[in-house]
Amino acid sequence: MKKAMALLACVASVAGAQAQSNVQLMGLADAYVGSMRLAGDAKHSNVVGTSGMTTSWWGMKGTEDLGGGLKANFAFTGFMRMTTGAAGRFDGDTLFSRDANISLSGAFGTVLAGRGLAPNFLPTVAFNPIGDSFTFSPLVLHNNQNLSGGRFTRNNPSDTGWSSQVLYTTPDISGLKANIHYQLAGVAGKKDVGANLMYFSGPVGLTAYYERDQLTNPTVAAFADGSTKTVWMVGGSYDAGVVKAFATMGESKTNLSATKQKTYSLGASVPMSANGKVLAGYANSKVNVSGAKRQTFTVGYDHFLSKRTDVYAMVMSDKITGQTSGTSVGVGIRHRF
Repeated sequence: MKKAMALLACVASVAGAQAQSNVQLMGLADAYVGSMRLAGDAKHSNVVGTSGMTTSWWGMKGTEDLGGGLKANFAFTGFMRMTTGAAGRFDGDTLFSRDANISLSGAFGTVLAGRGLAPNFLPTVAFNPIGDSFTFSPLVLHNNQNLSGGRFTRNNPSDTGWSSQVLYTTPDISGLKANIHYQLAGVAGKKDVGANLMYFSGPVGLTAYYERDQLTNPTVAAFADGSTKTVWMVGGSYDAGVVKAFATMGESKTNLSATKQKTYSLGASVPMSANGKVLAGYANSKVNVSGAKRQTFTVGYDHFLSKRTDVYAMVMSDKITGQTSGTSVGVGIRHRF
């Protein structure tokens, strides 16, 4: 990790000398103190935790102006754990699991090759009030987190980022933008494909995504059961000034059984001052065959001390059919650099 950071810093300094505005070293640090218990956990865990509201990350991005409106871009960014300094979201995560790609952009949009976002990520985080929190956002937890012991299976089976993909992003057309993803990973007969749409106009936001997944990520391999899994979601938001409301609904299923998991979410963001908001989110997932249900509700407050630094406090309730209920509480700080 230290060698990688030293290398990036060296490259950034050389590149910066040649083109001052083209290369940036950037990232985000997020840590919290809390008492955590998800549904089915035996007891609370008192922790100093990493990534309460956003997964901590660091890395480098750059752009070269090729003329005629054409640009070449690259990104190397990876996650880190604030508690130990270890690289990655978990043991075995790849170094640059957030971004490792190169792209060309222009009036036609952007064509990217490498590792980048999966179709599910932007619609999920932009259409719930607690954003990209893998600790406190009900929608993010239901879409992207498995619980041990078979307590709960996430909706999105193939991570929030895809490796070895080709991604085309359309230009912004009157507030509408689309992303088309195709993962070519060298696994015979297997691939991940998907797309998303996002539309913003004044107070209105709309989104949709679809994935057909046969591969795991970030380490690419066919699913152990050889299945094909599909997932979709639609959502919307409306900003009335005194409150911004969010709603989504979606479904995930596999070709090996009749089991389907349907999820809907509701949320609200209420400004309390120029710098602070009350955030509330709810997600409900139900399996059609067993009738098992998961319900998660979070309420909290996020206050910005500056444009780059905010502090937050969150309380979350988590319930699953047949499991003990869990309650989590956390306070933390987040800084962008």
